[in-house]
Amino acid sequence: MSEIEVKHLSKTFEQKGVHVDALKDINLTIGAGDIYGIIGMSGAGKSTLVRCLNFLERPTDGQVLIEGKDLGTLNEKELRKQRSDIAMIFQHFNLLMQKNVIDNICFPLQIQGVKKKEARAKARELLKTVGLEEKEKAYPAQLSGGQKQRVAIARAMVNNPEIILADEPTGALDRANTEKIVQLFQQLNEKGKTIIIVTHDDFVAQSCRRIVTIADGVIKST
Repeated sequence: MSEIEVKHLSKTFEQKGVHVDALKDINLTIGAGDIYGIIGMSGAGKSTLVRCLNFLERPTDGQVLIEGKDLGTLNEKELRKQRSDIAMIFQHFNLLMQKNVIDNICFPLQIQGVKKKEARAKARELLKTVGLEEKEKAYPAQLSGGQKQRVAIARAMVNNPEIILADEPTGALDRANTEKIVQLFQQLNEKGKTIIIVTHDDFVAQSCRRIVTIADGVIKST
């Protein structure tokens, strides 16, 4: 079974009384364990599409199915539970500046009521995965952009999600750090994670097994 199916998905925004069709009749099939790239110019609808995949943005029409489960049929409690299996990574890291690295990674677990000792043990495992064991007591202001993104990826992995959605994850990084993030995604994929990457970077796109191009809210090529 496909990990993600998108069927006739459309998204319309209303801005000052004007309807803007951000996505129009999108159909996609993303297999389990795939690395899938979504590319296109700014304003093409890439970020809107990836946010629709976990219903951070609710589609105007159409369906998103995760392993056959239609997200549109879920109530808020069920949707929150489903989202715990879908990690979201953003371009600008979204770290808590007043917390150090290990506390940033622990934060989602603490919200869930996980005991501090257990949360920290999990965070340290993830710091090894992203190669930042020595930075657990550092604060975001003391990290490079690439290090911040690796912390953000570690935090996104605390619930051991099967799906990773990454929206321009290397957009704020130089080439060396971009390469490190791509390698990290490949390592996670080797562990069976399904990864969907929104990008305008050719190097990142080339690391994907499949690529879809979006322009003006419409799929132009796959």
